[in-house]
Amino acid sequence: MAAPKIDGIHHVAYRCKDAKETVDFYQRVMGMDFQLAFAENEVPSTGEHDPYMHIFLDAGGGNVLAFFELPEQPDMDRDQNTPAWVQHIAFKVDTLDDLMAAKANAEAEGLEVLGPTHHGIFKSIYFFDPNGHRLELACDIGTEEEMAELRRVAPAMLEEWSRTKKAPQHAAWLHEKARDEH
Repeated sequence: MAAPKIDGIHHVAYRCKDAKETVDFYQRVMGMDFQLAFAENEVPSTGEHDPYMHIFLDAGGGNVLAFFELPEQPDMDRDQNTPAWVQHIAFKVDTLDDLMAAKANAEAEGLEVLGPTHHGIFKSIYFFDPNGHRLELACDIGTEEEMAELRRVAPAMLEEWSRTKKAPQHAAWLHEKARDEH
């Protein structure tokens, strides 16, 4: 059997506290169009009773971000064993001007924004949505040569990490570049 040929992500789904508040936030702060809503009392895949509202937002480039509001489930929470900075949804913007405009817009909405943070091949900002999901907006700044080098060393880095659980230094130049610009 051959693995399937994946043709992209159909949608990524997360939980939300309030579907309307979530749609309003993503329209205002992220500029996303509200596309679809499904609501059921029973889960189609399992048949169990669990009323939900499932909303879909256009995240650009054929990508869809979706949320479930689950009013009969216990209040949502994040994974307490994972640091808040780890689990996040990262969106791409075209230019550094777009990134800074997005930062100004988020701050005008009263959000606390971290960044821009320099990652060597991209710069990004971070903030939280009303559901506690960490969002990142990123603008690529890396060259084709830098990306090619990172792709080249990726297998060796993964192998070394797998053995040692220590940060391999194959791409240390990436972080040095970022530190030099600070």
